[in-house]
Amino acid sequence: MEGGRGMIGRINLSQSNGDENSEVNLSGQVHQLPCCIKYDGPCAVSDYFKPKPAGVEVDGLSVEEAHFRGRKLHGATIPLPDGYSGFVLGKKSLGKRKVSEMSEEDSNCWEMKAKFDKLTYWNHDTYPSKDDDFLRSFHWFAVAEALHKPVTAEDLVSATVTLKKN
Repeated sequence: MEGGRGMIGRINLSQSNGDENSEVNLSGQVHQLPCCIKYDGPCAVSDYFKPKPAGVEVDGLSVEEAHFRGRKLHGATIPLPDGYSGFVLGKKSLGKRKVSEMSEEDSNCWEMKAKFDKLTYWNHDTYPSKDDDFLRSFHWFAVAEALHKPVTAEDLVSATVTLKKN
């Protein structure tokens, strides 16, 4: 934050043409790789990265295998928790406008390009398991939900009874 002000912007999660059938669904095509790729541009990924079932199940996860730059990867496709969705965002095209006509809010405008409800995460040399840091991070969704859930009168009575017993 500069000068005590926060960033002003907008994210539009609805399709720009309003047709929900035209929504791009990337489920099964989103991958979390255990590396950094220093390239941002088009690439024929499916020509080179070809995951296949490994025929193994670990901790209830169906293991897949693939190779990336000669390294063997083991991964698992997992759904996002109920009530959550993943989005691919891109800067909104504002057309040809003069810089003087653009506000700070306009320059920080984003729109949904695609959506997903499951993703595949990958490990180097080890099978995926319930103990992986990536999978364990999903427990924070339940913690956040519990923290932001409104407290009911029954919750207060139950907590009071529990405290009196101790």
